[in-house]
Amino acid sequence: MRCPVCDFTNPPGVDECRNCLTPLTGLDLPVPHGPVETSLLTDSVAVLVPRPPVTIAADDTLGSAVRLMIEQRVGAVLVIDRRGDLVGILTERDFLAKVVGVGGYERLPVADFMTHSPETVAPDDLLVTVIGKMDGGGYRHLPVVAAGKPVGVVSVRDILRHLTTLTADG
Repeated sequence: MRCPVCDFTNPPGVDECRNCLTPLTGLDLPVPHGPVETSLLTDSVAVLVPRPPVTIAADDTLGSAVRLMIEQRVGAVLVIDRRGDLVGILTERDFLAKVVGVGGYERLPVADFMTHSPETVAPDDLLVTVIGKMDGGGYRHLPVVAAGKPVGVVSVRDILRHLTTLTADG
């Protein structure tokens, strides 16, 4: 980064100019262009109004889980322990990749097929963080967790709905 005061070329990531000691922090922050970029860089998960979590115990059966997903019309259930802490997630993709073809799956425990210790977001995380985690991990659902307890779920569909609202309004 070039110093705006002395025009010295500094290595990336330095906090102050190595020539004149002018603070450089804040100069390389992204500048949003338009409502979508502004929202991604400033709005938190809370703006999505995350759906309340649909939860199931780790020792419940896959049959119970699939019935719950159908009844609640969700693509993922959050798996909790006895204290209500998040321990896993079970998604439609888990059923397709891990369960299809397993005989008698209806009676098998969720814990054997769930994704353990899933990636999560907090209600105050920025939308750009959510998208980064979804993209980096290939996730379509992320649990929203506060103090170890699931408080919601956000999906790719939630983000798309939010972003298309911004573009329709703008």
